Amino acid sequence: MEIDLDVLSHLLKKRTDEIDAIVAGTGYLTRTVIGVGTFLLDHDGNIDLLTAKQQVTFERFLLPLLEKPWHHPGSSGAG
Repeated sequence: MEIDLDVLSHLLKKRTDEIDAIVAGTGYLTRTVIGVGTFLLDHDGNIDLLTAKQQVTFERFLLPLLEKPWHHPGSSGAG
């Protein structure tokens, strides 16, 4: 699986409210999810480097948000 690092970076910096919402009531902390995302950014999105727990965090919280439609800044969103 290839991760769009621009989308991941935007998620971690500008869409933290969505991370807050997806972890609400799960017992996970927003900062834990952001930490896994930051690790991925630091390692060029290589999910093979994640521990088993980090993999679960990625699949449960980050992956669904990364798969949501998102338009890069400056795009019209049309079309």
